Amino acid sequence: MVIKEVKFITSAARAEQFLSPQKPMIAVCGKSNAGKSTLINLLAGRKGLAKTSAAPGRTRLVNYFDFGDFILADLPGYGYAAVSKEEKIKWAKTLDLFFARKEDIAHVFVLSDIRRDPSEDDLQMINFLNYHILPFTVVATKTDKLSRMKIKERVRKVAQGYGLGEGNIVAVSGLTGDGKDALLKKIENILEADGAE
Repeated sequence: MVIKEVKFITSAARAEQFLSPQKPMIAVCGKSNAGKSTLINLLAGRKGLAKTSAAPGRTRLVNYFDFGDFILADLPGYGYAAVSKEEKIKWAKTLDLFFARKEDIAHVFVLSDIRRDPSEDDLQMINFLNYHILPFTVVATKTDKLSRMKIKERVRKVAQGYGLGEGNIVAVSGLTGDGKDALLKKIENILEADGAE
């Protein structure tokens, strides 16, 4: 799969601003600082498309990007400790409302730092997606921080932590581009499956 041109579409703060796209939509979610913006920039082949930040918890809206064959929705990160309780509740509500429109969602990428075991928030997210029967893949990010041997070991551990098979984990580095081809292949399969429905 070749991604030629990517455009930022819009940001949505409230449910009535959510898009109902005419093409398949892939949602990207994960804990704050899991590497969502870096991953989006990697897929787009552009550095500054999604704004990365050293301070986690910057994405507070649902940001939509047009990737040509599909729409990508970047969701607010969850589980960031330094955010007020009100803000956390607001984010949780945004996520709930977004996922309530599951007919608009072809697939969900749940980002997880490969070096960390799944947190309570991560497991809650997976349970939520299973409960709502939303297809998802765990994308284990930041593989550039580990050796090849360690990556294999951590993929196994992350899969066990989520109660998934290793085939449900795609290990990626937003910095080096390792794993990008596997992720593009996964997207290709998602689009094919969506078109076949």
